[in-house]
Amino acid sequence: MRYYPDPYKAIDLSALIDAVKAAFRDHGTNSCQMPPKTYIDLPGGDFRTMPAYVPGLKSAGVKIVNVHPDNHQHQLPTVMALTILLDPQTGEPTAILNATALTDLRTGASAAVATEALASGKGGDVGLIGAGRQAAAGLRAIAKVYNILGVKVWSRNEHNAEKFAAAFPSYDIRVSNLKAAADAEVLLTTTPSRYPLVQDDWISDGTHINAIGADAPGKQELDPRILARSQIFVDDITQAVHSGEVNVPLQKGLLLQGDISGTLGEVIIGRKRRETPEEITIFDSTGIAITDLAIASLAQTYSTYIDLPFNL
Repeated sequence: MRYYPDPYKAIDLSALIDAVKAAFRDHGTNSCQMPPKTYIDLPGGDFRTMPAYVPGLKSAGVKIVNVHPDNHQHQLPTVMALTILLDPQTGEPTAILNATALTDLRTGASAAVATEALASGKGGDVGLIGAGRQAAAGLRAIAKVYNILGVKVWSRNEHNAEKFAAAFPSYDIRVSNLKAAADAEVLLTTTPSRYPLVQDDWISDGTHINAIGADAPGKQELDPRILARSQIFVDDITQAVHSGEVNVPLQKGLLLQGDISGTLGEVIIGRKRRETPEEITIFDSTGIAITDLAIASLAQTYSTYIDLPFNL
């Protein structure tokens, strides 16, 4: 067994972004099997099961992932996960991976793929709404595909934002209020909010938004008026309608499913695209199983069993 205390050193981030991009391409061409997530409510949160089969990877598997918003009180991550890979020919388990850190990496890589495909320019400021693990993973990944000139970070707990800034001394990071952090060419939102944090009049034309935090029914981070004047690309239509950033506006009749422009996979294969530099684009990410399968398969090349502690 090989042990990696730091997954960022164990797996090449550029290779991981390429693997996630390939998974979105498979999704865009319907070259995979992936039913929607199944949710089980628990007293402190929920857990989800995420099965998938990607013939191009010659791999099948399932991820079990929890979301418990108050886990910081127990010195545990909000999100923890386990992935099991199977041989498609026999069903034999080929790897068991603690996918907690890999989920962060996958989420960040998905934001990077969307930013590369949808941002109106090649560089600018990045705004971070939330200063946790997914914000860190997103910043690292986006930096691989986008020339980051400056970073503005906001957290409900200003101390957390300050710690975040100190952890990335190579970036020009400013701890900002919510409105200032939202004023950026690329925005990454990673909070568990159940009400709109980012207001419509804060978002300038041409902004690209990676909306990550809404991944369960009732969650939302963006003013629905932002969605109404944007091109919205989701990772998966069925999941997004149920639990993505669009779920609450759809339920309230503020948005129609026909207002969704398409999937990120369709953008990757060239079927859909940003129409003008001035429009706002949104990537509504719920986290899809084929991207987890892609990074787990990549991680498997480093070790048959990768043990990453839950308290990284």
